[in-house]
Amino acid sequence: MTGPFAISVDDVRAAQGLISGALARTPCLPAPRLSALTGAEVVVKYETMHATGSFKERGAILKLASLTDDERRRGVIAMSAGNHAQAVAYHAGRLGVPATIVMPDGTPLIKIENTRGYGARVILNGETLAESQAEAKRVAADEGLVFVHPYDDPLIMAGQGTVALEMLEDHPDLDMMVIPLGGGGLGAGCAIAAKAVRPDIDIIGAEAELFASFDNATHGRERPIGGATLAEGIAVKHVGALTLPVVKALFSHIVCVNETQIEDAISIFATWQRVMAEGAGATGLAAMLAEPERFRGKRVGLVLTGGNIDARMLASVMVRALERADRIVSFRITTSDRPGLLGKIATRIGELGANILEVSHGRLFIDVPAKGVSLDVTVETRDAVHARELLETLAREGYSPTRLDPRGLSGA
Repeated sequence: MTGPFAISVDDVRAAQGLISGALARTPCLPAPRLSALTGAEVVVKYETMHATGSFKERGAILKLASLTDDERRRGVIAMSAGNHAQAVAYHAGRLGVPATIVMPDGTPLIKIENTRGYGARVILNGETLAESQAEAKRVAADEGLVFVHPYDDPLIMAGQGTVALEMLEDHPDLDMMVIPLGGGGLGAGCAIAAKAVRPDIDIIGAEAELFASFDNATHGRERPIGGATLAEGIAVKHVGALTLPVVKALFSHIVCVNETQIEDAISIFATWQRVMAEGAGATGLAAMLAEPERFRGKRVGLVLTGGNIDARMLASVMVRALERADRIVSFRITTSDRPGLLGKIATRIGELGANILEVSHGRLFIDVPAKGVSLDVTVETRDAVHARELLETLAREGYSPTRLDPRGLSGA
């Protein structure tokens, strides 16, 4: 250990030299639409552009390059919810190093299949990363494998810290960096590098509210840890022993974001930036949405850490975001049944500028009169104002629409 922390900026600079020939430099580009949304001057570091879709390749390749010939022959093992797994598997395959990855049972299928596709042996074990780590340590001891920790390792930290060096080379006038926090390897490495180059820069952490481990550890809080989060890549119960002192000393603030804010950030990245962001990768933007006053008027570097989101989950998030914005609206019309009713209503909805997505036509419900009909209609609108105008017009014309919530129950 050199200096107060496990690594120094010299270690990060050395890492930059070692990995520059092995990894493509990811772009760090202005994001005018995000700037308009947040009131900050935003640039985004697109770590999604690596071969495995996340920043994890930086630390993984550095660690693997450090192995002795005997260690390469024996092979490596890692525990991961996905991105570290894919990075280790991919670069181990390139270097001819056998790799075993232990993943939690609930890891998204895309990350499991990608890891297997890179040639690694995958073991699904445990509900959490902590349980997966225990299994990985057991297998490592039994089989003589080298354990590659996802964050609490000096080489991993140094490799991840190269993100900050590149950002400040491209945009030396940043006031802030916003960095997702899981175990802290990326955050610690970037904070050490950034503060050495720009001592006055603010480093802001972004954590999932359900896994506010660093917020607890740095402030002596006891928030409950655990739950189903979209940000499974940073769903870490126990922060790193090497990373915690760095976060305590060098981070200005940690923003804890809820699941709705994470969903909104994923949707904004997809619709406004035309880029896929996984839950963990989107937490930086979610933090800016959660505490806009903290960032307004600042030059902010946002690290989009990964884009490995399951397609089904992305579709669900996008639809839910449209529902929250009242761009997808469901309502029920209960009226007397008569020929041409459905066509008449559909025509009127079209005239009002809405697009019908789905219609359920029911006559057999016991709460509907014997000569009546119930129509459940889902439409696409321009925005919340348009949705309200649509429902108000239908009500004035005698259709009495009752708003439905996304579960199909009558809204208040």
